[in-house]
Amino acid sequence: MLTDAKLRALKPKTSVYRVADSNGLCIEVSTAGTRLWRYRFRFNGKASMLALGEYPIVSLAKARRSRDEARATLAAGVSPVAAGQARRATQAERASNTFAAVGSEYMAQRVRTLTPGSAKRERRLLERDLGLHIGNMPIADVTAKALLSALRRIEARGAIETAHRARSLAAQVFRYAIATGRAERNPAADLVGALATPETQHFAAVTEPNDVAPLLRAIHGYRGTAIVSAALKLAPLVFVRPGELRTMRWADVDTKAAEWRFTASKTSTPHIVPLSSQAIAILDELRPFTATSEFVFPGARSMRRPMSENAVNAALRGLGYDGNTMTGHGFRAMARTILDEVLGFRPDFIEQQLAHAVRDPLGRAYNRTAHLPERRKMMQAWADYLDNLRAANNVVAIATKRASGKSR
Repeated sequence: MLTDAKLRALKPKTSVYRVADSNGLCIEVSTAGTRLWRYRFRFNGKASMLALGEYPIVSLAKARRSRDEARATLAAGVSPVAAGQARRATQAERASNTFAAVGSEYMAQRVRTLTPGSAKRERRLLERDLGLHIGNMPIADVTAKALLSALRRIEARGAIETAHRARSLAAQVFRYAIATGRAERNPAADLVGALATPETQHFAAVTEPNDVAPLLRAIHGYRGTAIVSAALKLAPLVFVRPGELRTMRWADVDTKAAEWRFTASKTSTPHIVPLSSQAIAILDELRPFTATSEFVFPGARSMRRPMSENAVNAALRGLGYDGNTMTGHGFRAMARTILDEVLGFRPDFIEQQLAHAVRDPLGRAYNRTAHLPERRKMMQAWADYLDNLRAANNVVAIATKRASGKSR
């Protein structure tokens, strides 16, 4: 039987030699004096040996425990060498399948369904907000507690909405990991209701005709670039989401048919925007400036990229409309309110044109061509109304129109 005193006294010789302990455990001494633990055994009639580490890093007591574990494995009819190799392979696989690695793999597939801006935001959530805290952990080892700790750090800087988006994105990554065999459960699901509730915020919008008139006059007096000027003028006429406007592509625009066809960003469904004569005039005027670009409104630095997410809002700021008064998204609320309460168009026509998920009386989703003739008339009437509003002082207040009832 070996003791620590005997082990320390072992000296190198001209050739490798071994000194036995008990039950197959021995210490192997190299010619350089390195002392390595070995467990000798027979499996299926063949002699074999298992490395258990170097002394004194692996103590005598630890080497004996490892030998006993190997003997138990052998008694179960499994080679300790094969069991060790399988264990190391599993550990290596777990180490390589970190939250960051699986998240990156998931994003590589998901990015094809996202706008560039959305893809950038989601990557930032994974790499910075979540990755700095759980990115290097094997995804199967990430607990609800560890994930919550990462989300609390986002909350602590006041970014409540971001924390909720991060939890939602993490849940998608865990579901992907489960589907691909890298995890067994989704800890993000345990955190529903654990985060602070964000305050409901609405996009600032000008919705009173008396206030819309000076806004339109300011837009038409804008002295910035031709591209931003055209985007500002077109925004109230088409009232699409800001991301849809800035990524508008010439290939999707048919001025002869007076239509702009694209996939709505929120619902991922095909959508048609009937173009009024005023909208077509704006596009025709802009075409010589940007026809060589894929985008109707290319960026200031590159014709190969769409305009900045901030371009329209920054232009509004320059016109004196701060974020608490009017935003690019606010043109949607403006149109919804006035088309309904002043011009009297049917709410389902308006909601369909806003690319909201509208259903027919049988509960089926309307397709993109639903009510298209009526929507064409509505979009032209809306553009004419805005022209009259900008040019004249005969503004019909919403309260007055409410009192007189709807006309359509």
